[in-house]
Amino acid sequence: MRAVYISWIWVLFAYNVTAQNIFTKKFTPLQMKEEAALLKNIVEANHPSLYWHITKDHFDSAYQQVVNSITVDLNENDYRNKLALWLNEIKCGHTVVRYAKRTAKKIQQSKTPQFPLLIKVWADSMVVYGSLNKQDTLFKKGTIITAINGKSCRQIIDSIFPYISTDGHSINHKNQVLSNSFGFWYTSVFGADSNYRIQYIDRNHLPQTAQINSYKAATKLPAKKSTDTVQLKQEPGLSKKAMKLLTQRSLKIDTVKSIATMRLNTFTGSNLKEFFSKSFEQINQLSIQHLIIDLRSNGGGRVSNSTALTQYIINHYFKIADSVVANSRNIRYGRYIRPFIFNWLALKIFSKKLQDGKMHFNMLEKREYLPKNKNWYKGKVYLLQGGNTFSASTMFIGALKGQSNVTVVGEETGGGSYGNSAMLIPSIVLPHSRLRISLPLYRVVLNKGGEKGRGIMPDVLAPPSSNAIAEGRDVKIEKVYEMIKNRKLIEN
Repeated sequence: MRAVYISWIWVLFAYNVTAQNIFTKKFTPLQMKEEAALLKNIVEANHPSLYWHITKDHFDSAYQQVVNSITVDLNENDYRNKLALWLNEIKCGHTVVRYAKRTAKKIQQSKTPQFPLLIKVWADSMVVYGSLNKQDTLFKKGTIITAINGKSCRQIIDSIFPYISTDGHSINHKNQVLSNSFGFWYTSVFGADSNYRIQYIDRNHLPQTAQINSYKAATKLPAKKSTDTVQLKQEPGLSKKAMKLLTQRSLKIDTVKSIATMRLNTFTGSNLKEFFSKSFEQINQLSIQHLIIDLRSNGGGRVSNSTALTQYIINHYFKIADSVVANSRNIRYGRYIRPFIFNWLALKIFSKKLQDGKMHFNMLEKREYLPKNKNWYKGKVYLLQGGNTFSASTMFIGALKGQSNVTVVGEETGGGSYGNSAMLIPSIVLPHSRLRISLPLYRVVLNKGGEKGRGIMPDVLAPPSSNAIAEGRDVKIEKVYEMIKNRKLIEN
């Protein structure tokens, strides 16, 4: 069964644009209120964990605030923002309000002016990690930003965060989503400007202010990159297909240090089971003692793939989840659900009503998996995680965390430790605006003992820093290498 990953990082906004001239069409208060009422009915009828983190009164109150605030015609961006503010109160990272397909396509092809700086966000910090203007000599990597257009970092972050969905109360996921597309989020909330007044700290640690112009793309924007890992460089001689595979998964082995590094940016496609089989065969043949698995940019994918990887490392039998539950074997308001037939059939085929009156995905709840007989790995394992680590990758880490030879390094995951709503995730398509709202159909409890509302916490914390960004250093990898070195010293 496939866990469809729908996160802000890869699906919703894979580009950094202002695109204000795209949102010319407006919707009347009557149209928007009709859609909001319809959306409320659909979510209440189908969402499996609507009241995990909030009460019904809270949900109703948030809805009423949105309805009361709709008094004039709004464009698609402003209307989308209002719905996001309401639905994000559910605190479900897989419930996302997205633009209409036609609008998303227009934005992707747009060459409109953009916010010029690429910014990494965490806590109260905002640090430059790149500039769209390649001739920019002022804002180097690692430059600390203190304010934009008179708004402090804290004001900007606090204003944007309510528009970003996340599992429970995991702030780190919002940090990472905002970092991945800072320009979009800033423009979506505060609007576009032709220039920006940036307050920053210079190399002499003195406060400075500079006025910079927006950046106008001459060509189509490049593919979105995560800010949480060191990016691959184009290697000569590789085909486009081979390079694409490398951006999804790779394995590098240092036989001198006896360290293998597996990078996994997704659990979907790429013949992953074959990749895992060959990788662990090679790792074991070379008697590699230390394995690093980098999941910092892994937003999830097929549960069957994450389960297969788990089997190569885990030392006991396991289940995918403690429970996988849907509200019903039917999808209410099916005319607004896309795709409908596939998801309706899946619910009919795989769901079984149990004594609690809920529809359980019995196969996922009952089936037990054993460690691999062939090429099972018994060396030291280091799992790298961060705010982008979501859905199936969180399931993988959750199954292994606490095992004696496994150490989790990095920051809190974006995906919930206790569980999430996933497995089947069609979209609600609203009739007037054509806005799309992802709608998970199964409530997945991964670990009944996990902390509800938070992501998986690392065993070893390795947060970002402005110095590391300035120097192009990967602090999480550095932390793992330091641990390996210390472990070798102890063993010797």
